[in-house]
Amino acid sequence: MDTLAHALIAAPQRDAAEVRTNATYEALMWALARPGTVRTLVAPGMAAVAESLIDRECRVFSQDPALLPVLVSTGAALSPAETADHAFLSLHTPAGLGALAVLPVGSNAYPDDGATAFAMARIGSGRRLRLTGPGIETTLDITVGDVPDEVWQIRAERCLYPAGFELFLIDGDRVIGLPRSTQIEVL
Repeated sequence: MDTLAHALIAAPQRDAAEVRTNATYEALMWALARPGTVRTLVAPGMAAVAESLIDRECRVFSQDPALLPVLVSTGAALSPAETADHAFLSLHTPAGLGALAVLPVGSNAYPDDGATAFAMARIGSGRRLRLTGPGIETTLDITVGDVPDEVWQIRAERCLYPAGFELFLIDGDRVIGLPRSTQIEVL
């Protein structure tokens, strides 16, 4: 057998889980690269997101008891919001707002120590927001529901680029990313 044929036979084949997690990761990264632009996830909800991003080197906080088995299966350390790398929040609750207010934001020297937050929202209806910043040509207006106005105030106070946190809003199989570098004007 020649070398090329042997390499083709020996190449690892991606299984369905790897294809799903890679596609989910790609959707999340494009959502951050183009803030406010709706991307489609392979599967709805937070479980596929957790499966794609969380591993045993992560500290994770979740308010959703149904999500805990998925998080535990990744080997990640469950932690309080104050020390979490990733947080799955219910922003329409006082506890969710409290967690958002204490998530790590990193520092000017170590911005990568900022957390990544995920929350459910209604994309396409609700409060109108105007986005500006990297990845947006001029401005972009979006509407987001089921997110209290306090979220935008907390974010404005805590996301002082380069420090801050990334925020993903998920609506079924749709997601938008709001990186710390995006400025948000509540209209």
